[in-house]
Amino acid sequence: MQFLTISRLLPGVSGDSLAVLGQQESQRARTLYVEGHLRQIWYRDDTSGACLLWEADSEDQVRNMLATLPFAKAGLLEITIIPLRPYAGFGP
Repeated sequence: MQFLTISRLLPGVSGDSLAVLGQQESQRARTLYVEGHLRQIWYRDDTSGACLLWEADSEDQVRNMLATLPFAKAGLLEITIIPLRPYAGFGP
């Protein structure tokens, strides 16, 4: 099953906080990608944040993986999780 997470930085988060954790965030995202859990990442153009496409068995699994990302772990983000289902218009 796939999930979309939409995140944005909370008000008042400093660039210093991001700089300190940025390398760790990138490394953890690479690991989740290699493991096949994280499919795609896009930066948001309307605000500071990102949209991530996940492959997971459940929303709880996504929440557990999100909790391993340094920005989320540090409480710097507001995150929305959206479960997705396939579009039926292409099928029989």
